[in-house]
Amino acid sequence: MAIISIEGNAKQLVLTVQEYSLFAWRAFLNLFRPPIYVVDFLLQSDIIGFGSIPICVLSGFFTGGVLALQSAATLASFGATAVTGRFVALTMFRELGPVLTGVMVSGRNASSMASELGSMVVTEQIDAMRALGVDPLRKLVTPRIFACITMLFFLTILSDFMGILGGAFVTVFMNHQNGTQYFSMAWESLRYPDVIQGLVKPLFSGYIIASIGCFYGLKTTGGTQGVGRATIQAVVWSSVFIIVADFFVTRIMLFIFS
Repeated sequence: MAIISIEGNAKQLVLTVQEYSLFAWRAFLNLFRPPIYVVDFLLQSDIIGFGSIPICVLSGFFTGGVLALQSAATLASFGATAVTGRFVALTMFRELGPVLTGVMVSGRNASSMASELGSMVVTEQIDAMRALGVDPLRKLVTPRIFACITMLFFLTILSDFMGILGGAFVTVFMNHQNGTQYFSMAWESLRYPDVIQGLVKPLFSGYIIASIGCFYGLKTTGGTQGVGRATIQAVVWSSVFIIVADFFVTRIMLFIFS
């Protein structure tokens, strides 16, 4: 029985990967084909972008503060606390800013997309759209992908900025160091490759969040319980794939700017 169960789970995993690959490819192609639902794009931009500002501000600020605390404690033994600004800036722009923002937005919006589309599937609204000749992939998925990619780009910039401010707050008011020196080191340490590397990652993360959230939403079965399962799967897999994609993008970017 155990072998049969493992075999069934393996087949289900392979089928899910195949379905998602086809779904993601079709969604990617639709980004460059008309029609473009501008009103839906603006609505989703408001939901994804402006709705996620508070969590990005708070997470970015306190992440920068933690980085400043930890780095100052470590660097103090080497007498190099002056480079705290450099450490915080590089870490936020290269890694923590893009990844943390992606994971936070994923928890908020991938679940929202999955539950919203899943509810539409359960109540047969998707079938009604198809009966009226409307492609659900173009109407529901493409605007969400466009909005998620665009808004995550700007949310990452906001999170990076708040991380620098959080590090400055800790450096000046808790570690009692020079604020001018902190900002000077942060500014001088950043190079174009660091900024580009940090701003390329949200493009991939935004696509992953929206595509996985919509995929599990449209794949919902089993009534209201199925909506709950789809929501959980969307959050878990989007967060995992954000981290996996971050690894490969980082490897490629380091090779390019080596």
